[in-house]
Amino acid sequence: MYILIALVFVVGYLAIALEHPLHVNKAASALVTGVLVWVLLMLGRDGLLSGEHAAPEGIVHQLLEHLGDIASILFFLLGAMTVVELIDAHEGFRVITDRITGTNKVTLMWMLSIITFFLSAALDNMTTAIVMSALLRKLIKDKNDLWTFAGMVIIAANAGGAWSPIGDVTTIMLWIGGQVTAVNIILKLIVPSLICLLLPLLWFTFTFKGTIQRPDVSEENNAGHSPVSPGQQRLVFTLGLVALLGVPVFKTYTHLPPYMGILLGLGVLWIVTELMHKNSIETDKGHLAVTSVLRRIDVPSVLFFLGILTAVSGLQVAGHLTDMAVVLDRNLGNIYAVNSVIGVLSSVVDNVPLVAASMGMYPMTQFHVDHPFWELLAYCAGTGGSILIIGSAAGVATMGILGIDFLWYLRRMAFPAMLGYVGGIITFWLMWHNLH
Repeated sequence: MYILIALVFVVGYLAIALEHPLHVNKAASALVTGVLVWVLLMLGRDGLLSGEHAAPEGIVHQLLEHLGDIASILFFLLGAMTVVELIDAHEGFRVITDRITGTNKVTLMWMLSIITFFLSAALDNMTTAIVMSALLRKLIKDKNDLWTFAGMVIIAANAGGAWSPIGDVTTIMLWIGGQVTAVNIILKLIVPSLICLLLPLLWFTFTFKGTIQRPDVSEENNAGHSPVSPGQQRLVFTLGLVALLGVPVFKTYTHLPPYMGILLGLGVLWIVTELMHKNSIETDKGHLAVTSVLRRIDVPSVLFFLGILTAVSGLQVAGHLTDMAVVLDRNLGNIYAVNSVIGVLSSVVDNVPLVAASMGMYPMTQFHVDHPFWELLAYCAGTGGSILIIGSAAGVATMGILGIDFLWYLRRMAFPAMLGYVGGIITFWLMWHNLH
């Protein structure tokens, strides 16, 4: 049954990767995979688990525990996507897009990637990817160009999230767990993370030429809706930005999970927009109402995320991820080799359970606070997910918003992402050896 669970996961993963040739939506494949992993886990529980965990009630309890973690990510994703769509409906992003006048691909890519890098450290990589994806839709018409820019946004968001204690879920885990301290993680990882961004940017500087084509604005404005006033644009844009940027502050002061912060921001924005349009005639305000905006949220992407995270949590309970960590430790031993492989694996399997398995395997007595092992783990788990589009929350969110194809990303973005990933590890090694 142990091997069968792994086989089901691999087959499901291939179905997700081959979504377009198979003509089956990735969300359907992910949901079937997620449920089957847990069905097999329940049927083969006596051979896989021991003690109270092997009882049906024990497995259901573990499923509900994991579902709590998954739901917190999904509600955050839903809240952030709704806030961004609401800003978009009120043409709030024109506050930014109207100021971006350049059309040179390379110049624009450098500018947007660096903005993403630093924004991701202040927000987190998934929220930043959602905001930047909405922005890219307003800036770029050609699908291939749009997807290439989006690929760089994913790389930049993951690189930016790795060096900040609040930029990525795995860095937050290590920070809260006491393995790393906030100031030290910033000092040790900002340069490797920057190299992780700069190498793919240099790659595209020499391979990505020409100018971008802007979407036709007149088509948008003539959709039968009255234009939104500049004051309303700015108000919704400002409130939306405060709702997104306020999440880390909310988490720090209330100690509540981030999804509570984003839901509070969405609730306030919902009330403000309802009051703003209360005197408008129904035909004018229909497309601006939150109820209308919610229909534009990409639900299949949310269900895809649910399916893939459910499948991975099943692998964690069955012991596959812990066994993988033990095999890595036994065969590689070297902290650089172990973390490098964990990073590559995080592009296939969600990085959260991988980091959780590593935290459980290596006690603080073996690797003390701010040991290079933990710092490199934060970097590798955070940036390795960029190699494949479904290897990170930022990638999944962008994939859903812009409809990026898995195999297209693999052909176009995997090499530059790997280039940056390896470059960052080498930089960390050189810096750490020089410091010690």
